[in-house]
Amino acid sequence: MARPMWTGVLTFGLVSVPVALHTATQSHDVHFHQLQRGTSDRVRNKRVNERTGKEVDYADIVKGYEVTEGEYVVVEPDELEQISPGRSRTIDIAGFVDLADVDPIFFDKTYYLGPRGKEYQKVYALLVEALEHAGKAGLAMFAMRGKEYLTAVRSEGGLLELHTMHFADEVRDPHSEVGDLPEKVKLSPQEVKTAEQLIGMLAIEWKPDEWHDTYEEQVKKLVQDKLAGREIAVSAGPAPEATNVIDLMDALRRSLETARKGEPTHESGKARADRAQTARASRSQANRRQEEHRHQSPPGGEDQQARQRHRQTAAVPAHQGRALSARRRPRHPAPLHHEPRRTPASR
Repeated sequence: MARPMWTGVLTFGLVSVPVALHTATQSHDVHFHQLQRGTSDRVRNKRVNERTGKEVDYADIVKGYEVTEGEYVVVEPDELEQISPGRSRTIDIAGFVDLADVDPIFFDKTYYLGPRGKEYQKVYALLVEALEHAGKAGLAMFAMRGKEYLTAVRSEGGLLELHTMHFADEVRDPHSEVGDLPEKVKLSPQEVKTAEQLIGMLAIEWKPDEWHDTYEEQVKKLVQDKLAGREIAVSAGPAPEATNVIDLMDALRRSLETARKGEPTHESGKARADRAQTARASRSQANRRQEEHRHQSPPGGEDQQARQRHRQTAAVPAHQGRALSARRRPRHPAPLHHEPRRTPASR
């Protein structure tokens, strides 16, 4: 069991319960090291004075707030520490709001909030069930790691979840950020009704286990293929063309007919991945046959080729050996393109 990242007291009214905060999510991002091309030498980032080009010690770095171009107000680390909100000892719920009234854009990161000991399970369970029946979330200000957050505490699946939230002035106005938003578009009742029917026929049950990060899988497959010296050639195919306004009703009708027949309107992420893997395997097999045919030695020429390879290997420094072995593998015949991520919204 993981150690909690924070412990304190959750209060609402005169009721209080000691709680512990746990991380609820984790990232599956694939991490790479930076190397100098042609070697296995790591590349490090350094703090460098842009005027002198000399490296600067971490202890000599201060923060500067730019007031005008090239003019800064310098702030020392201990000055920031003095005004830091510190660490909250309590999550004091100021009030409860309807969850349906909170736009999901305000939610940032999710944490699990559990009771800090068996003796507090009853009052914890009371808050869990009351929030679930009411369909509400408790709002509270909360300081952690030197930063103050607006948070929402809600009930989900028999436990409490704490969501850090964006403040209102952190959410951008869509009308100033997104161009070409529709203002007054005339839609016929038949178009709206047909689109609603299509949405209803394509309705699915939310099963989170069926959705996964296909890009992460393809990156790992790419690394395995390169490690094994296999040829890499992946293509996503042409992008779909936009629906013409004149053909909108026809496209809706044909989509309905396809849905009634039980045929997929779009290729699923798994089907795309399987098709791409089959294509890669076929191309790799063909490329290997070509390589074997091209590298077949003429009679009596094996000794000369072996001596040539030995001379090339001996001329390479030892620290570059691993990088060179990777460089000798077949190179990409074409630029690599990966399949776009599959999201529920794009289905």
